[in-house]
Amino acid sequence: MHDRGRLMKLTDVSLTLGQKTLLEQISMQVDKGEVVTIIGPNGAGKTTLIRVALGLLRPSRGTVEKKPDIAIGYMPQRLHLDPTFPLSVKRFLALAGKGQAERALSLLEEVGAAYVYDSSLQSLSGGELQRVLLARALMREPDLLVLDEPVQGVDVHGQVELYQLITRIRDQRQCGVLMVSHDLHLVMAATDRVVCLNRHICCSGSPESVTADPAYLKLFGPLAVQHLAVYTHDRTHRHDSCLGGKERTHAR
Repeated sequence: MHDRGRLMKLTDVSLTLGQKTLLEQISMQVDKGEVVTIIGPNGAGKTTLIRVALGLLRPSRGTVEKKPDIAIGYMPQRLHLDPTFPLSVKRFLALAGKGQAERALSLLEEVGAAYVYDSSLQSLSGGELQRVLLARALMREPDLLVLDEPVQGVDVHGQVELYQLITRIRDQRQCGVLMVSHDLHLVMAATDRVVCLNRHICCSGSPESVTADPAYLKLFGPLAVQHLAVYTHDRTHRHDSCLGGKERTHAR
């Protein structure tokens, strides 16, 4: 019987194309109301895993199970725009499906971008474009949001705001979120569970347990600890933190 809280489950998923193994024995799941973040270096297979989860790629071995009649909202890593083809935000969201035009403005309000409603897509900043793409992913009232690098092309301050927005959407809608990120130090406050990927799962668990795992430290190198100190400062909003046993005071 399907677990009512489970939205998606991957069991022993492997993918081989030609002679190259892209994914090896991946087992994981996403539950309702949970944010699961896949991290890993370039070439680790993060986007490939997302495509397998969405059914865009068929695994060589293993199974992908989804909740019956699940609605999935997908936010791709990049949107390639022809600079010579004018397309407004309003029109872009209306293209998501019949009857969606009237919902576009309310969804833009939800993601904090109502002011770009009549703007052209080509004129948007990186953060504005990502918010529009997030609004489009919400069109289907998804049970599961799948976000591939949702802060792509956004500065650090904007990244923090987007992760906070994703958390609010999860809290308000009680949907599950499966998200891909390069960096754990910024996304830690916005995730419940981390899957550290390098073609296979190196480690997984809560952010705190993953960052203490030798496999994580080996994969991301000595800068990983330094980055986590930055994360601690940002999350607590305090102007002091302990780095190497010494208290630092930050000037206001």
